[in-house]
Amino acid sequence: MSTVTVNDRTYTIPERTVVVFTVDGGDPRYFDDALRRDIMPRLAAMLAAGGSFALGASEMPSLTNPNNISIVTGVSPAIHGIPGNYCRLPDGTLELLNDPRFLRAPSIHAAFEAAGVPTLMVTTKDKLRLLLGNGGVPSVSVERAAGAGLDAYGIEDIEQLVGEPAPGVYEPRASHYAMRIGLAALQHAPQLKLIYVSLTDRVQHASAPGEELADEFFIEFDRLLGEYLDAGCLIAITADHGMNSKHDEAGEARVIYLEDALRDAGVAIDEVVLPITDPYTKHHGALGSFAWIYLDDADRERARRALTAIPGIEEVWDREASATIYEHPFDRIGDLAVTAAADTALGRTASAHDLTQLHSALRSHGGRYEQLVPLIVSEPVTGPLAERYAANVLRSRDIHDLVLNNT
Repeated sequence: MSTVTVNDRTYTIPERTVVVFTVDGGDPRYFDDALRRDIMPRLAAMLAAGGSFALGASEMPSLTNPNNISIVTGVSPAIHGIPGNYCRLPDGTLELLNDPRFLRAPSIHAAFEAAGVPTLMVTTKDKLRLLLGNGGVPSVSVERAAGAGLDAYGIEDIEQLVGEPAPGVYEPRASHYAMRIGLAALQHAPQLKLIYVSLTDRVQHASAPGEELADEFFIEFDRLLGEYLDAGCLIAITADHGMNSKHDEAGEARVIYLEDALRDAGVAIDEVVLPITDPYTKHHGALGSFAWIYLDDADRERARRALTAIPGIEEVWDREASATIYEHPFDRIGDLAVTAAADTALGRTASAHDLTQLHSALRSHGGRYEQLVPLIVSEPVTGPLAERYAANVLRSRDIHDLVLNNT
């Protein structure tokens, strides 16, 4: 049995095609609700036939980029170098962490490609495409599918392959199109052995479990999952993060504006950095439940005391502690790391965020309460991780280990 070693972990090269889905914003409550109401019959049948469903934890902050990269590298942000969607670099510049130059570890897929094993990365949001495709991995996004191909597999036109134009990235069916790309590519290139499909959380930002839009999303997800199962694929499903409402009963956003709060407390700061920041402001308006604060060392303790006195703020760690607790790269995080309660988001100033463009009342992520994710495998988990899997203590970054080394 052939293996590949990357980032100090060894993975078995599968005989069957392995497909890993990362459901962006795929809080376990969506799956629990859908299974309870029998609207995901293929998933239910897969589990009844011996598949496995446990809970795990995402990385902190519970955001898209750090977690997708942890999932495909099998290691923490301290090793792969991506602690958020956005950060401040040591020279003071603010950067979206979408470029491969920020990566410090190779992906499992790049190691498979180097070993001659055919792989494919499909993502809905284009912001992930270059990161996931780093190391020569064939990759495509729904957002940039028009005119794109996959030269490695002789595919000249993705939209022609799928049979219809790609939807916009804000359309609820964009994630399903990503799944359809993977299916069409596999039908065209059956030699594919490892496929990664990363969805978008447009629906989860707008719709709670049991609501109509969420039901439509998971019903279609289930139908497409069935097509992968019918094709003989070994399936794994996880999420990059969960999702919670960040608003009151009237639908008004519940936000603590950190710059305003610290100014009112008489604490001078340099900058507040919100690592949820990305190009998709209609999802969350750059408001999540995690923030970094930059300030002089002499002001750290005063800022910490001021912040911990505010209802809705739950954790305030200095750089040294947070680098350890959250497994972050020391040079890409703030002097203080702040997390909020499940129903609360963190912002800069009240004037810095435009919430008029949101899909609906604010639902977001980034904090501890959005760390819980599903770890679903289409076969029984009996390998070396079985005991930890049953105890619900694994991370989403263990999903490739679970599905590739489950012997």
